[in-house]
Amino acid sequence: MRIAIHHKEEGYSKQWITYCKKNNIEYKIVNAYDSNIIDQLRDCDAFMWHHTHGDYRDVLFAKQLIFSLETAGIKCFPNFYTTWHFDDKVGQKYLLEAIGAPLVPSYVFYTKKEALSWVNKTSFPKVFKLRGGAASTNVMLAKTPFEAKRLVRKAFGRGFPQFNRIGFFFERWTKWKDGKESFNSVIKGIVRLFVGSEFGKMRPREKGYVYFQDFIPNNKFDIRVVVVNGKIWAEKRMVRKGDFRASGSGKFVYEKIDETILKIAFDTAEKLKLQSVAFDFILDGNKPLIVEMSYGFGTKGIGHSPGYYDKKFEFHQTEDMDFLGDMVQCVIE
Repeated sequence: MRIAIHHKEEGYSKQWITYCKKNNIEYKIVNAYDSNIIDQLRDCDAFMWHHTHGDYRDVLFAKQLIFSLETAGIKCFPNFYTTWHFDDKVGQKYLLEAIGAPLVPSYVFYTKKEALSWVNKTSFPKVFKLRGGAASTNVMLAKTPFEAKRLVRKAFGRGFPQFNRIGFFFERWTKWKDGKESFNSVIKGIVRLFVGSEFGKMRPREKGYVYFQDFIPNNKFDIRVVVVNGKIWAEKRMVRKGDFRASGSGKFVYEKIDETILKIAFDTAEKLKLQSVAFDFILDGNKPLIVEMSYGFGTKGIGHSPGYYDKKFEFHQTEDMDFLGDMVQCVIE
């Protein structure tokens, strides 16, 4: 078994390489962005690439490359089952509804007329989302029909930039005030207000659809449940001060999670044949509902979880970020 790993300084690949060295697993560094990437993989049995939503190149071709390699018999992490719906909340809506998973009630419309008709009939507030984005970017609360109609008209007009400059700045500012990032991060946010990002320059505006979810009130946290290779990690992420969103808050609590939530996450991952997934849950009373999911996830929180649950939901203490080694196991087992 020889594993090809696309390596970059940020992301999971450092830990994958460390795991391979520690366990005497043969590996080879490759560059997924090279035109001859297929030739680079001729002598490999598996391919691992932590592709992300924040690099326009990854968005352009990662899923196509992975599908092509799997068609040729090369094992991949993430595989196509795991990645095709990555950073695509609309795709996730269809997928989770199709298998009867407990998704927060979600609505998508592809014409302005249908969207405005729905706005006139539904209740508020509603959560508006673009199909892509992480750490609560591109997520807004429409408190009234007026606010929802404004979003609808923009969605079927000029559209939304995929990189939210103002949102990026306030994200940096909030984390600096909370002591989670240095002031250099704020300066970067100020620069981005005027210069923008490479991703924002290269990606087209989001338009031609609207996506809303019901707003579920009285949640002081969400629950992130990560399933990797049959193991389960979990944490509570506290809602930001003065906000309704938990993703990106940087505030984590590690305590026992209700087994019902763990079972929903595990069963859904198994049913969808996912190697790796992070589900975000909120509670509607006592009923857990999935907000969204992602094969890739930040490690600052879940990476410091004191342990994982097995298939019988029994807890085991483990080292930090042990799940990154389990990602390697997905392609060698």
